[in-house]
Amino acid sequence: MSKVVLITGGSSGIGKAVGEFLHHKGFTVYGTSRNPERISNSIFPLLQLDVRDPESIQLAVAEIIQKSGRVDVVINNAGVGITGPLEEIPTQEIKNNFETNFFGPIEVMKAVLPQMRLQKEGLIINITSIAGYMGLPYRSVYSASKGALELITEALRMEVKSFGIHITNVAPGDFATNIAAGRFHAPIIKGSAYERTYGKSLAMMDEHVNHGSNPDEMANAIFGIIQNPAPKGHYKVGSFLQKFSIVLKRILPDKSYEKILMKHYKLH
Repeated sequence: MSKVVLITGGSSGIGKAVGEFLHHKGFTVYGTSRNPERISNSIFPLLQLDVRDPESIQLAVAEIIQKSGRVDVVINNAGVGITGPLEEIPTQEIKNNFETNFFGPIEVMKAVLPQMRLQKEGLIINITSIAGYMGLPYRSVYSASKGALELITEALRMEVKSFGIHITNVAPGDFATNIAAGRFHAPIIKGSAYERTYGKSLAMMDEHVNHGSNPDEMANAIFGIIQNPAPKGHYKVGSFLQKFSIVLKRILPDKSYEKILMKHYKLH
């Protein structure tokens, strides 16, 4: 019997690449989108789901259980980017980001855990970010929301292990997706104290995404995790330098690591 997989944010980018890969491997894949009626080229079904709307989450999960009888794998992929000097990001935009990147995945997990407990098995994969391992300048809110999801996953993993349920984080680096187009950019304000440095950093961030890795790398990594009967708590998928930056943070004194980041973002 093929495993039933739910992927939030399955209409583009990493979610779409993972869904197509798993579909071709014989999995029963359900993707989600806030507006599935606008997507005409999906090779797997797309259900209406907005991670900021708990009712839409419950309805989508109920539909999958009604159609397929179970939910084996959930990939919490839906997320949004946000950039800007913290001082200049409207508080409402900070809250919106956490609604999607943090509270949304929590609601999805709450919706599927009862079914996974009934099945006595299940796997939840939370897509976080290498940015969640460190506070990055002008990406403070994004780093914080993804870092919070990493820690929630660590805790929940221990809470549900006795039910036969596995939970893991996959932290991607920069991938060539449309995340830059969809994220909230605090505008570069003429005469602002941050005008020059934020402007330069923003151009660099967009370039990193445009020249990012192929999302198929993530699909391969996630397929491997699904096949693993005892997945680890954390996986990183990205360039050597991106993954090495996490190692450096662990071993270097705080001030030394901060100097490296400031030099990279041209803030010195």
